Amino acid sequence: MLTMYSTTWCGYCHRLKSQLDREGIAYEVVDIEQDPASETFVKSVNNGNAVVPTLRFDDGSTLTNPSVVQVKNHMATV
Repeated sequence: MLTMYSTTWCGYCHRLKSQLDREGIAYEVVDIEQDPASETFVKSVNNGNAVVPTLRFDDGSTLTNPSVVQVKNHMATV
């Protein structure tokens, strides 16, 4: 399943969640402010920065602050 690393206050996260919902793409949300291990992961794939939304796909690949089109295109390749 697609995992979205997020925060409660992130506008970009809220927008992407709405777009994924509209497209019928299932995802799990992990709040990096409530889960220190997830924040560490997000930093590890973003040059030490806690950038959200960061998405992790089933194959372990990631996208940072993607558009829904980028998500759909990436999902078609994994």
